[in-house]
Amino acid sequence: MKTLFFGTSAFALPSLEITAHRTDVQGVVTQPDRPAGRGHKLTPSPVKAAAQALGVPVHQPASLRDFARELAGSGCDFFVLASYGKIVPQALLDIPKLGSLNVHPSLLPLYRGATPIQSALRDGAAETGVTIMLMDAGLDTGDVVLQERTPVLPTENYGELHDRLARFGAQALAHAIDAARGGAFPRTPQSGRVTLTRPLHKEDLAIDWAWDARRIVNHVRSLAPNPAARATLANTPLKILRAEVAQWSRPLVEAGAIAGMIGDALVVQCGDGAVNVFEVIAPNRAPQTGASFGAPFLLKDT
Repeated sequence: MKTLFFGTSAFALPSLEITAHRTDVQGVVTQPDRPAGRGHKLTPSPVKAAAQALGVPVHQPASLRDFARELAGSGCDFFVLASYGKIVPQALLDIPKLGSLNVHPSLLPLYRGATPIQSALRDGAAETGVTIMLMDAGLDTGDVVLQERTPVLPTENYGELHDRLARFGAQALAHAIDAARGGAFPRTPQSGRVTLTRPLHKEDLAIDWAWDARRIVNHVRSLAPNPAARATLANTPLKILRAEVAQWSRPLVEAGAIAGMIGDALVVQCGDGAVNVFEVIAPNRAPQTGASFGAPFLLKDT
C-alpha cells in the first residue's frame, strides 16, 4: 500500500516508524525548519530528521493547496497524519483512495483540537486513549476507525503521558493499517459528549494559589516539564515542575504563602489547604527542590 506521512513533532515518530514498516511510504510532509536555540539556527523538525534517516523523500510545502495540485494522480492508497500542526485542506484529503488517517491522543469526541493531553490532565481525567480517525473537513470530527483506552496514572505528567500515548497511538495505527488490507477502513461516526481544546497561551500557564489543591496539582501535571506552570512565591516568579496535595496539620496562612517544609517539599497555602511543591525553576537557575528554594525565606522569618 502506498502512503504519504504528515507529521512534525516527536509525538509522530512512533507512528512514522509503524507506517514505514507496514506500507510503502512515498514521502513525508512536515513543517518548514524553524529557528531554535540561542543562535536561532534553522532546525529541522523531529519528523524530518527521522525521515532523512529512513531515506524517505521530505516535503515542506509552504502552501498545502499548491501541494495538493502537485500530488494529483499520485496513486496513494491513504495518508497518515500525526501531530502535523496545520489544517489540511479538503483538496488534499480528496487525493488518497482510502482516505486520510489521523492519530489523535484522546477518546474523540472528547478533547478535540490542539491540546488534548494537557486538557485531560488538567481536568484530572482517570482515563484517556487514542483515536484513529478518518479525516474530514472539520476539526477532529471524522469517523472513528478504532479507539484504544488507557488509564491515566495518578502522578503522570504531560511529558510522560505524551510519550506513552505516542507509542500507544502507533500500536493502534498498526491495527488500522492492517484493517485497510481488506480494501477499506472500518468506520463509525463519532458519538458522545463533545469537548474542544485550544492552543496554550501565556496566561494559561499561571497558577492561582486561591485554587483548591487538587486543581493546582493537576495544572502542574498538565504542563510539566514544558512549558511548565508558572507561579510567584516569596515575590519570585517560578516554574513549578512537580507538586502534590499536602497533608498539613499545622496552622495555615493566606493563599500563596509558604507554610513550611516537609523533606524536599515546600508547603504552600492554597484555597482549601496546602500543596507540597517538590521541584521549581527560579529565574536563571537550574531546577531545584522546593525546600532548597524556600529554606532561605523560612530562615529569614524565624
